Amino acid sequence: MRVGVPKEIKVHEYRVGLVPASVAELTAAGHQVIVETNAGTGIDFSDQDYVNVGATIAPDAAAVFAQSDMIVKVKEPQAQEIALLEPRHLLFTYLHLAPDPDQTHGLMKSGATCIAYETVTSDSGALPLLKPMSEVAGRMSIQVASHYLEKEQGGRGELLGGVPGVAPCKVAILGGGVAGINAAQMATGQRADVTIYDISNERLAELDMHFGSQIKTAYASKSAIAEAIKRSQVVIGAVLVPGAAAPKLVTRDQLKTMMRGSVLVDIAIDQGGCFETSKPTTHSDPVYEIDGVIHYCVANMPGAVARTSAFALNNATLPFVLKLANKGAEAAMAADRHLAAGLNVSGGKIRHQAVAEALGLPFEPA
Repeated sequence: MRVGVPKEIKVHEYRVGLVPASVAELTAAGHQVIVETNAGTGIDFSDQDYVNVGATIAPDAAAVFAQSDMIVKVKEPQAQEIALLEPRHLLFTYLHLAPDPDQTHGLMKSGATCIAYETVTSDSGALPLLKPMSEVAGRMSIQVASHYLEKEQGGRGELLGGVPGVAPCKVAILGGGVAGINAAQMATGQRADVTIYDISNERLAELDMHFGSQIKTAYASKSAIAEAIKRSQVVIGAVLVPGAAAPKLVTRDQLKTMMRGSVLVDIAIDQGGCFETSKPTTHSDPVYEIDGVIHYCVANMPGAVARTSAFALNNATLPFVLKLANKGAEAAMAADRHLAAGLNVSGGKIRHQAVAEALGLPFEPA
């Protein structure tokens, strides 16, 4: 199969769909890999690094798409990339279609087969291709929250972990999944006062066993969340409903009850965000303030640590890329129901039920 790797063009996105080590695996298996020039320079990989492992360098994205059967990316295709897709193409990348009708309609119109990293599943019910970036985003959420608590950044001027004689900040983490647990690991490492909220009693029990006395757990009732945001200096939104839009857990009215200079970090912003006041931001302009509360809602948080993120993502995606390249999309999905769960769009139709429901569009299983 001919596998194409375009340079990412979303604002401040430096990751790359395939690092040279992944390309080497594909070329060794007999596949042709076409990489857009300078696709890896943001994480210190030159064109020569790709040539050394058997890739062909293309001058621009149009050439990559024209020469390729499968396109492997990191972020959702932008409008000019969607325009290059044809029915013959297989697109394998993060899509996050639920809050993005424009992208969805563009992909439907293209006729391409589009498999989303974020809805590929595993035997345990986990999302293995979302997990590495959730780990990064969870850990980053505490890093950025600590920064924006600083007075110079508009925050309360408090140290997350306090010091002897001064109490640590309270951190409320909404969602006890992969992102939430990684946020908790970082927050407890900084000696913050951490509470994780979730609607699964089973998950709360697992978290209690994992962290012991380092954290508190609480059932995520509306009243519990309302109380949490009043007394927490940091609130991390880490909820996920696979394929669907994130539920709005904090309303605009509730925001007014928060302490001035407190910080919200919305990891769920790719799926529309879990705070009513959330709107996507970029690494070049990451925060905004409403009612004295700082909102950090960067839609590609892991892009800030692009080299770490690219390697972590490739570790997870490469086995699936090889399956698709070796067998072709239909045979690979027929043989692997978890990969088939990643199918979001094909033949101009929505193939994922949660995506269809979120967008109010017809669902037609493949």
